[in-house]
Amino acid sequence: MPAILSVSELTRAVKDLLEAEFPFVWVRGQISNLARPASGHIYFSLTDGDAVLGTVWFRGAQRASEPQARGDETINPLTGEIEESVGPALNQRLEDGMEVLCAGRLNVFEPRGQYQLVAELVQEQGVGDLRMAFEALKKKLSDKGYFDEARKMAVPSNPARVAVVTSPHGAAIRDFLRLSEVRGTGSEIRIYPTLVQGDRAPEQIAQALDMVSEEQWAEVAVLIRGGGSLEDLWAFNTEPVADAIFRSQIPVVCGVGHEPDVSIADFVADHRVATPSHAAQELWPRRETLSQQVDRLEIALARAYHSMLRDREADFSQLRRALVLLSPERRLAQQAETFHSLAERLQSAANRMVRDNVDRTVSLTRRLVRAHGVEAINQKGRTVQSLGHGLQVAMERLLERSSAGFETAAASLNALNPERPLEQGYGLVRVRKNGKFLRSPDEVTPGDVLDIRVRDGSVLARVMNEAEENK
Repeated sequence: MPAILSVSELTRAVKDLLEAEFPFVWVRGQISNLARPASGHIYFSLTDGDAVLGTVWFRGAQRASEPQARGDETINPLTGEIEESVGPALNQRLEDGMEVLCAGRLNVFEPRGQYQLVAELVQEQGVGDLRMAFEALKKKLSDKGYFDEARKMAVPSNPARVAVVTSPHGAAIRDFLRLSEVRGTGSEIRIYPTLVQGDRAPEQIAQALDMVSEEQWAEVAVLIRGGGSLEDLWAFNTEPVADAIFRSQIPVVCGVGHEPDVSIADFVADHRVATPSHAAQELWPRRETLSQQVDRLEIALARAYHSMLRDREADFSQLRRALVLLSPERRLAQQAETFHSLAERLQSAANRMVRDNVDRTVSLTRRLVRAHGVEAINQKGRTVQSLGHGLQVAMERLLERSSAGFETAAASLNALNPERPLEQGYGLVRVRKNGKFLRSPDEVTPGDVLDIRVRDGSVLARVMNEAEENK
């Protein structure tokens, strides 16, 4: 049965094996995650784009890596060559993105079970000219306004059509496509294949970006590449690529290298992301996030809907009450109620009046009977009846005499009616110019128009002289 080791025992065994196997190594890489604690030690990671090695450069070892002054000469401790002064010490000039050559030993940090490089010597490696070219181009493009935020376009959220300019065989496109499949609401992606490293890369990248801009198919262009040294990423620090990004008519998202890698393309792009994977994360939200947003919007919509319903119900109730108060139906009902009440009051008053008159008549009759007796009352009644009959006869005679007088007056009036002769063929002649009836030939002159009225209508005539009549 194999021996069972504790974690400490296994870690110590790995430490002994590793340190014995690699007592001294040379490692080249790019600095990232640089840290300078108060102790004076320097901690950073070395990366080549595919792997990361934790490195510590202790304060005591830093002096051994610096050129040593001997009189007026400066001696490189690694090569023993005499060189010109390089200005500030390297430990002061280290920064993320710098390419360095480190010599040291491997060590295992037992509390965390991690191996690291303990650097004894650190030398800046092969980036002096590139860094100077980088800074020169950066200043030139900055002066031309390539980096101005005001000219940069907004990147659409959750785009439906995306153009990706990159190598079709690199890890960058695989990571980008993998994340795009699980994020957003679905989109079309077109890959514009190009070299991303080497002398021909800048021209191909610029041509691909121009093609994307000219086609106007995509909502956004994505320029991505995996990590690497400054030399590997140099295509993205060239003026042709910067010009192509600057003249693009659609937004450009740039995700080149890893977190510490910053290129000229990053400065010119409308939006810079740390890595190709981060580009996909920036373009498309997580579907869980979208689902939560939909849920929140649904809840907010439901609340707004119910709130609107309550407001509309309150408004409806208020309008309904106002309509009831102002409606003709209510007014008619009120008037009908008032009429009914008045009718009842009128009927009650009429009944009271009838009762009062009946009571008064009975009372007067009783008084009259008591004063004159029943016979006297009957005699008065007969007298009244006789007088009424005589009055009726007199009225009839008066009506007969009046009717005869009326007929006589009507006959006289009819005889005087000026239109009566019209029935016998006569006519009424009126002069048109003054509207007067014609009684004498002297009242007209030749040419006057006459309006002659007969029984069934009227005719017009003109007065002629003798000469006209003889013709």
